[in-house]
Amino acid sequence: MKLDFSKGLLPAIAQDAASKEVLMLGFVDEEAVRLTLETGYAHYYSRSKERIWKKGEESGHLQKIVDVLVDCDNDTLLYMVEQIGVACHTGARSCFFTTLFSGERVLEQEIDTSEVYGAIDTLFHEIESKKFGDPEKSYTAKLFSKGENTICKKIAEEAAELCFAIKDKNRDEVIYEAADLVYHSLVGLSFSGVNPDLVKREIRRRFGISGIEEKNSRGK
Repeated sequence: MKLDFSKGLLPAIAQDAASKEVLMLGFVDEEAVRLTLETGYAHYYSRSKERIWKKGEESGHLQKIVDVLVDCDNDTLLYMVEQIGVACHTGARSCFFTTLFSGERVLEQEIDTSEVYGAIDTLFHEIESKKFGDPEKSYTAKLFSKGENTICKKIAEEAAELCFAIKDKNRDEVIYEAADLVYHSLVGLSFSGVNPDLVKREIRRRFGISGIEEKNSRGK
């Protein structure tokens, strides 16, 4: 059967084959579908990371394929899966755990995933989850509501404070201010629609390239 990719990526819904619980929604390209069918495990295309990823590649929370169903227009997939662990990076069984009526959480977190994904990715996910929150209740949401000028100003302030701490040779303050700078930088990345994975990829690209060569390649 030929799928219709004429409009780009296709949505792929993951549903527990036994309980029929809807677990998550992802997107796929032709390569992700091919890998899913060949390996028997769900693969998706991450729009934020701009690459194909195997569900559970870091956490081990894999989705074993039971069946793949196609809708009547051949442009939406339904992955019937056996979920190993949890589906959501937050540690919840399903990604659908908040009711739109009140904004309250209706599913509890089952697993602490902070050690699985690392501090940076966990913090970024937390920032993303608060992007559209109540500015009166969340400092992160307040930053987003104020926009790029406030976000950029905070990044500049935290960078300056880190510099002052370094000049003062205050080790504890260096650590504290560096953490503040990382947080506000991640807010800036989220505001710009840039996933930290892309920054990591750029850093890996520079391995083996001297700093002078790298700067020259940018015409600076």
